[in-house]
Formats: sequence, C-alpha cells, structure tokens
Amino acid sequence: MVDIRPHEAIAAMLREVCHHGVSATGLTIAEVTIEASWNLQGDPARPDFVEEARRLFHIALPTKANRSARSGTLTALWLGPRSWLLVAGNASSLTGFTDKRDAISRQRGALFDVSASRVAWALAGPRAAEVLAKGCPLDFHPRSFAAGACAQSVYGHFNVLLEKCDELPTFVLMVARSFARDVERALCTGAFQYGFDVRAPRPYG
Repeated sequence: MVDIRPHEAIAAMLREVCHHGVSATGLTIAEVTIEASWNLQGDPARPDFVEEARRLFHIALPTKANRSARSGTLTALWLGPRSWLLVAGNASSLTGFTDKRDAISRQRGALFDVSASRVAWALAGPRAAEVLAKGCPLDFHPRSFAAGACAQSVYGHFNVLLEKCDELPTFVLMVARSFARDVERALCTGAFQYGFDVRAPRPYG
C-alpha cells in the first residue's frame, strides 16, 4: 500500500496557524470561508434582467469579461457572457433563494445554489503571484491581471477560479471541494521556498 502520510502532512500545513518554510515571509495563506454562493445566469442585453439582478442583490453585475464587482460582503464574478458567480462571506448577503430564483426566472434568467461546491484560500504578499504562477498559466503581471480581475484556469491539473482583490497583491483561489486536499498540498509545496505564514480563516469579501 502506498504511504500517503507525507502528502497528508503537507496539506495539513494550511490548518495550523504558524510559519512554514524558510525564515523569510514571502506570503500569507488563509482559508476563505464562503457562507453562500449562487450561480446567476441571464442576458445582460436585457435591461429588465440587469435591473432585477441589481434590485435583488444590490450589486451591479460586471459585464466586461473576467472582471469582478463587490458590494459589502457580496462579490459578483464574471464566468461567461451570461453567467456570474455570486459569493457571500456573510450569510445575510444571500438569503431568500427561492423567491429570488423565481424573480430571476420571470426575467428569463436562472439562479442555482452552488454553496457547497467550492473551497477557497487567500494568498497575499510579494510572492503570492509567483506561487500561483508555478501551477497556473495565467499572466499575473499587474498590467495583465489587475485588482478586480477574475479568471477561470487551472492550478496544476485542477480547474480553479481566481480573483485578484487588491494590489498588495491578494488573490483568492477557489477550487471544487473534492480537489481541496490536492490543491492545499500544491500551494504549500509551491510556497515553501519563499516562507509563508498561515493565517486564521476569514470570510470572503
């Protein structure tokens, strides 16, 4: 039988608030808690749909490709020309799913509750982009991936959704829950040479 304990030990690094790697601190990594996430779909060329989404969620949906928008603790991430991921770090930001789903349906849109589908981490600091670049083909230079950008890509062999929150820089990486342990291990392995602090979990947004 293959001994997987070393791999488990690496992944477990992100569950203990402490320093890992070389003595320097090139970045911090923290789990980001998601209270709710809904996939909103509809036609942004329909003013009634756009206005209803704004009324229901109190946020202007980003219509430019690979951009995000934030209002309080709610974030809207562009997934495609007719699709957005609404992510709440606070449960009060996304409530009343059934009523809102029905309201969106009346505007020829759709709403899906995908709250259990993803886990997320925040990577912040001068080496954060380099750690991501080890496993992701995106160009993380500030000119190409500025604050407010988001994109679907891969990290290693796993599909991920990335958002750049600020120019510190701080990135949030989301992955399907079933692949969380593998991505944890890859992040720790990539960050070890720079030194990293694991911070306590914080809400999304």
